[in-house]
Amino acid sequence: MTPEQYVQNKAAASGSSFYYAFLFLPRPRREAITAFYAFCREVDDVVDEVSDPGVAQRKLAWWQGEVAQAFKGQPTHPVMQALMPHAGNYQIEPRHLLGVIEGCQMDLEQSRYLDYLGLQRYCHLVAGVVGEVAARIFGQTQPATTQYAHTLGQALQLTNILRDVGEDAMRGRIYLPVNELQQFDVKAHEVLKREHSERFVALMRFQATRAHRLYDQALALLPAADRRAQKPGLMMASIYRTLLREIEHENFQVLHQRISLTPLRKFWLAWKMQALGRM
Repeated sequence: MTPEQYVQNKAAASGSSFYYAFLFLPRPRREAITAFYAFCREVDDVVDEVSDPGVAQRKLAWWQGEVAQAFKGQPTHPVMQALMPHAGNYQIEPRHLLGVIEGCQMDLEQSRYLDYLGLQRYCHLVAGVVGEVAARIFGQTQPATTQYAHTLGQALQLTNILRDVGEDAMRGRIYLPVNELQQFDVKAHEVLKREHSERFVALMRFQATRAHRLYDQALALLPAADRRAQKPGLMMASIYRTLLREIEHENFQVLHQRISLTPLRKFWLAWKMQALGRM
């Protein structure tokens, strides 16, 4: 199996909404974003699939070394072998990849965030940095597009967090800020036991409003000159914001089920943005 086949399989197997946004890209950009996304999946899987934190830390440390080695011209992992030919063309730097790894390390080191400021740091690493690299691959020409990409990344990650509250609780993780749980009188043990309540709904509605605000801010930040090139990111915004509205429509019943969109609906939303330029 070639490195290119490996990353393609990794991206397709994830079932992620990101995959639908890649389909409409020209081949060189599609290959670059697929390789980068496969890298993100590899390091994220270390946290989700390795039960021993010590082993997971060592695996992430290996990835840090692999990044350094790859940028010296000696990649050994098929993901890095597929990604490195594109790094120069799209200004992908070691700090980007190391930032994603650092975000995954945070998952090993803490399972709570005291406030939104702390959660923002995590979102910046696992989603904002990813958005920055993706924007470069998609064809960014304006410096202001970087801030758009970071803001959109925050919105996407918050949507992920709201969707996955129940699944994260089963892993002992609560990403909702502690001070905001207190604000709405939601106890951590209630979330961990996946107890749905009106207080929980009020807390989640507060989080959803924040996410919607971030989507609006991101769209306002995107320079008109880059709107066409950044259509894949706008596809993601459309898919994830539709998911967020679905979660709201279901009254935030996320503790015992995973609310999702069908592949056909994701493809339709992506196509609508590509063909018609609207969400």
